[in-house]
Amino acid sequence: MTTYIKLTLIFLYTAILSVVAIIFAIVDRSFTLYFWLSKVFSKGILLISGIRLDVKGLENIDPAGVYVYVSNHSSMYDIPAIQYAVPNRASIVFKQELGNIPLFGWQLKMGPYIIIDRRNPEKAMKSIEKAKSTMKNKGFSIILFAEGTRSKTDEVQPFKRGAFYLASRVSYPIIPVSISGTGKILPKGKLKILPGKITVYFDKPIETGEIKSKKDEIELMEKVREIVIKNKEF
Repeated sequence: MTTYIKLTLIFLYTAILSVVAIIFAIVDRSFTLYFWLSKVFSKGILLISGIRLDVKGLENIDPAGVYVYVSNHSSMYDIPAIQYAVPNRASIVFKQELGNIPLFGWQLKMGPYIIIDRRNPEKAMKSIEKAKSTMKNKGFSIILFAEGTRSKTDEVQPFKRGAFYLASRVSYPIIPVSISGTGKILPKGKLKILPGKITVYFDKPIETGEIKSKKDEIELMEKVREIVIKNKEF
């Protein structure tokens, strides 16, 4: 299947499910239907694109637990891959610009996800506080792409502190997530979808209750980044 046909099918599929997601977000504020639909959406995107998903490390996760998932980010396909692989109900932290996309962005803003304005530190801090509230009050896990943007080289870039600032204030465990294969399927800056395999690797939870200072956050950040890099090459 050519990239043009795949993109057409993905566009139509995304538009239809975005409308359904908006309806679900309105009628079900527990977001049970919304999270179910997110799995359907992600699986459909992977199938249309000819992608196989290999998930490793699920034995490290309690499906009833609450976690801060910290992942690398090489391609837009990281999103459906991790969204389908995560066994918990998990809110994704997404950049403000995505919320402006008709239908798709609208349902993101109406759903249980967290918008972050990376250009405005004050608003970004409010997003972190919202994520904290989401975890404590709703019991949702949080998915963060710690590099802040997609890597152009497929190498793991330096991490931003946001995920670790959040973790230090909620005391929920961090799970390092390594996603590999997406950079070859849809490299940043190129409009070509190649079939292939994506691997999502969940490492063991890292407790965060002992984080007391900025130094502790930075040390944890480097530790998690090293784990992500190691497992990405697994």
